[in-house]
Amino acid sequence: MSGSPKYSSVRVGAVYAQREAAERRRRAEERRAREHRRAAERARLAQEAAARRERARAEAERRRADVARREAEVAARRTAERGARLAKARAEQSRADERGLDEVRELIAEAQRSGAREGIGSLERQLAGLRERAARGEQLGDAVEELRGRVVNLRPAGNRTDDSAAVLAGLERRLSATGPDGAALDADGHRRCTDLLDQLRTAAGPGSRVRFEALLGTVEHALARHTATVSDVREAAERQALADREGEAAKAAERERAEAARAALELALAEAAERLDVVRPAAEGVTDTAADLGDPVLADEIGDALNAAAGALAARSATEALAAIADLEGRLPDAERRLDELELAYQRRRDLVEALRDAMTDEGFAFEGGEDQGGSFRLHFTRPTGATYETTVATEDDGTPVLVYHVAGEPDVTLTAPRDAAVCDTTEALLERVHEALGGDEGFVPGELTWDGKPPGRRAEPLPRETSWKWTTP
Repeated sequence: MSGSPKYSSVRVGAVYAQREAAERRRRAEERRAREHRRAAERARLAQEAAARRERARAEAERRRADVARREAEVAARRTAERGARLAKARAEQSRADERGLDEVRELIAEAQRSGAREGIGSLERQLAGLRERAARGEQLGDAVEELRGRVVNLRPAGNRTDDSAAVLAGLERRLSATGPDGAALDADGHRRCTDLLDQLRTAAGPGSRVRFEALLGTVEHALARHTATVSDVREAAERQALADREGEAAKAAERERAEAARAALELALAEAAERLDVVRPAAEGVTDTAADLGDPVLADEIGDALNAAAGALAARSATEALAAIADLEGRLPDAERRLDELELAYQRRRDLVEALRDAMTDEGFAFEGGEDQGGSFRLHFTRPTGATYETTVATEDDGTPVLVYHVAGEPDVTLTAPRDAAVCDTTEALLERVHEALGGDEGFVPGELTWDGKPPGRRAEPLPRETSWKWTTP
C-alpha cells in the first residue's frame, strides 16, 4: 500500500437520511416563517413611511399656502399703498390744474380788458376743453402752462410785467408737483430748478423784462427735465421693488423646495435605516456562520451586500441605500437556505466524527485530539504499535461526506507499490472493519477504501474479530 492518502466516500443510512430530511423540512418552514415576518415588517415600514411622506407633503403644502397668503397680503398692502399715493398725487395735480385753469381764465379776462381781441375765442375754447378733460379725471400736464404762455403773449408788451408773479407761481407749482421726495430722487435737477427760479424771481422786477423772458424758457426746460427724471426714477424704483419682491418670492420658493427635498431625504433615509435594521441581524448571522463553516463565498456575498447598504446609508445616499437594501433583502432567503445546508453538512460531519472516533477507539486506537477547520474536521489517532492515522472528515461539493486517511508507521504501507501487487491488506482490512462500525442505516455507510495505485478490483479480506489482537500488537 503506498503512502498516498486513502479515500472513502460515505453515504448516510436510511434512518439518518429520514431524520435529516425531517430537519430540512423543519428548517425550511422556519425560513418561510422568518421571511413572512420580514415581509410583514417591510410592509408595515412601507405603510408608515408612506404616512410620514403624506404628512410631510401636507405640511409642506400648508407652509406653501401660508407663504403665498403672506405674500398676497404684502402685495395687496403694497398695491393699496401705491394706489393711495397715486390717488393722492392725482388729486393734488387735479387741484393744481384747477387752480392753473382759474388763473388762465383770469389772464384771458385781463387780456380782454387790455384790449386784446384776436385769438381770444380760440383760447377760451382751449380752456373749456381743458376743463372737460380735468372733469374726466385726466392729468393735464404741461397743457395749462402752454395755454398760459399763449394768453400772456396776447397781451401788449407793456402789460406783461404784471404777469410775472403769476408765471412764477405756476412754475413753483410745477416744481412742487414733483412731490416731497422730488429733491431726493433728482437732487441735481431740483437744485438747478430752485436756482433758476430764484434768478427768474430776481428778473421779475421792473426793467428786467428781457432777462425774465430769456430765463423763462430755460426754467421751463429745466422743470420739464426734472419732472421727467423724477418720474423715471419713481418708475425704476417701482420696477426694482417689483423685481425685489419677485426675487424674494423666488428665493422663498427655492428655500421651500430645498426644505422639501431635505425632508424627503430624511424620510427616505429613515425608511432605509428601519429596513436595514430588519435584515441586519439575519445578514450578520449568515456572514459569520458561513465563514465559520468554511464557505467564504457565501460569507463575502452577504457581507458585501450588507456593507454596500450600510455604506450608502452612512453616505446619506437614500436612493442607493434603498436599492442596496432591496438587493440584500432579495439575497437573504436563498442565503439562509444555503446556510441551513451548511449547518446540516456540519452536523453530518460532527456525527460522522463521533461515530468514527468511537469505532477507532473500539479497535484499539488512541484518540490524540482534533481540529475543527470550518469545512472539515481533522482527527489524530495512534496505535499501540506507534503507527499514526490522521483522518480528515470533509464534505464534497454535492454534500457527500468523505473520509481521508494519512497513515504512517504501518509495515504494509509503502511509498510505492509494485504493479498489481496486493499490499496493505492488513491496514485496509482494519479500516474496513472500522467502517462497518459507523452505524449502518442509523448512521453512516462508507464506500470502498481506495488510494492512488490501488490495483483495480482488489479488496482486502476482512479480519475476523477474534484475530484483532494480531494487528494491534507490534
